[in-house]
Amino acid sequence: MVPVSVGVYTLGCKLNQLESEGAARAFGGAGFQVFPYKPCCAPGEKAPDILLINTCTVTSKAEQKARRVIRKALIDYPQALLVVTGCYAQLDPKALSSLSGPESGGKRLFVLAGEKKDALLRLPALIAQSRAPAPSLSRALSQWLEALSEQENQGAGGRFALQPADFSFHARGFLKIQDGCDNRCAYCRVALARGPSASFPAPRALAALRALEARGYAEVVLTGVNICQYRDGSRDLAGLLTYLLDGTSAAALRLSSLEPDGMGPALFEALSHPRIRPHFHLSVQSGSPLILPRMGRRYTPEDLERIAGRLRSAKEDPFLSCDIIAGFPGETDEAFDATFELCRSLDFAGIHCFPYSRRPGTAAWGLGRRGAVPERDARRRVRRLLALGNANKQRYITRWIGKSLEGVVEAPGEPAGPSMLVVSDNYLKLGIALTTGDAPQKGAAVRCRITGLPEQEGAGFDAAGRIIL
Repeated sequence: MVPVSVGVYTLGCKLNQLESEGAARAFGGAGFQVFPYKPCCAPGEKAPDILLINTCTVTSKAEQKARRVIRKALIDYPQALLVVTGCYAQLDPKALSSLSGPESGGKRLFVLAGEKKDALLRLPALIAQSRAPAPSLSRALSQWLEALSEQENQGAGGRFALQPADFSFHARGFLKIQDGCDNRCAYCRVALARGPSASFPAPRALAALRALEARGYAEVVLTGVNICQYRDGSRDLAGLLTYLLDGTSAAALRLSSLEPDGMGPALFEALSHPRIRPHFHLSVQSGSPLILPRMGRRYTPEDLERIAGRLRSAKEDPFLSCDIIAGFPGETDEAFDATFELCRSLDFAGIHCFPYSRRPGTAAWGLGRRGAVPERDARRRVRRLLALGNANKQRYITRWIGKSLEGVVEAPGEPAGPSMLVVSDNYLKLGIALTTGDAPQKGAAVRCRITGLPEQEGAGFDAAGRIIL
């Protein structure tokens, strides 16, 4: 019997990626054939029986992309069931449900709001109510429910469900240690979708990390909405890191985005551990003392300077990157210049910058059009910051030419064929040209030496390197 196939498509953050992996593993454990879905699939490629789309609401552009992917899938795969979940589905399920059109009678598009696992558990009943599923699909969905229940029995319930022990689409492991956020930044809609901060109990986090380590994952990414708000009793993020490192022996830990207002001396001390990757992404948003409080951010440019200095003391020349919102209401040219100067002086090797997006339900929505920055000005500011980030990154890579570092194989290559992709401990994508010998497997830990910049622009990696045997 041909297995029922499930395509999985994820928009947004590492947390969304992890939760998609959890759903994918439950599908795979129930006998479904699971594969990553690409909206640009060529005609003739395998059509999914079920397409799971995990959405993001952080910007209006993310929501537009989700709607575009859904519309295209409805046209390209007229027989498929589309299952939409994630933050956008949580906040505006009616808008997404309307995309199916009246002619479908709601029989093909299922928009699931609520906690992802709880929402997915309702899927078989919804399908049965709206259409008569084929016997093979009914049996497969029944087995899938059992796989999800098994995750619950293993202690991964509630907001920390969909915590996979293995990964279908990633070479590195992911561990969700926190969800939600107690801050209410003026621009942020994610906190509305995810709710208040909650933390994965430390003993369960350690058990999950040990399981990933036992399965051979050389690196595990600790993720959440705001991991700096981690609290389990008296244990904060610094305490959790120490607890996890003391309880394991091999896996390196990489942290997702860090909030400046949650970083103190104990955390800097924990980050100096050799098994913490030297890559730190700061949620900066602005470098202007005028704009930061308008955004609801609880730190100053001077705090950011201190934090960057402490991180560089904790690690040798770590990769520091940041998020910036350009064009927040009231951002004058002088305020933007302060942000630009901060990014220049702190030498961020990566700058993720996007224009302000007015989001319903946020405090900034109430500002209306007062102080609005013209879209062309916001885009110009984004381009300036992205150009600065690119220049900073090139200088950063140049400083590492000739040096050796650790990495994880993301995509294996072939002798005299395409380069093998390795992500280094400081988050550089290295193209490793193989000449002889067997290529290390995906997920393998390797040691590399950076030999130079890529010969061709747009090669798909940051630098060239070779494996040190």
